[in-house]
Amino acid sequence: MLQLFLVYFGPYYLFNVQISSNYRFIATIIGFSLNYSAYFAEIYRSGFASVSHGQYEACKMLGFNKTQTFFKIILPQVVSNVLPSVTNEVITLIKDTSLAFSISVVEMFTETKALVSATSSLVPYFIAMVIYYVFNYIIALLLQYIDKKVNKYRRV
Repeated sequence: MLQLFLVYFGPYYLFNVQISSNYRFIATIIGFSLNYSAYFAEIYRSGFASVSHGQYEACKMLGFNKTQTFFKIILPQVVSNVLPSVTNEVITLIKDTSLAFSISVVEMFTETKALVSATSSLVPYFIAMVIYYVFNYIIALLLQYIDKKVNKYRRV
């Protein structure tokens, strides 16, 4: 939430740049992109670090060039290693989109709260919960399918 505040209010307070009302959505995209790109970079960095140096040496001995080594040997292992963490971060990103209300971006949870106030019913909360659950379930199934495809040659 603080990163969203910094990206949205920062240009005005730090550089005296006038911001328009449609900048809210752009600031949301920038804020989430900066936040999650840092997480994904660290996940992939650790994925590359998890590949043994012996893999590179074996490829060199087999006569693979650097491109072949990367795309045929190293990258499949990295993707296999990082996919569970990436799945977790994507699901967290979907849930974190509700933080955009803090800079007045109208998103699903904002609309849900308005409906609850207008109708004095908790049904909109239940519907929003189901929508979040379905989105996350679809993402989990998709990434589980990709994980099975990537890991079909993995040794047990």
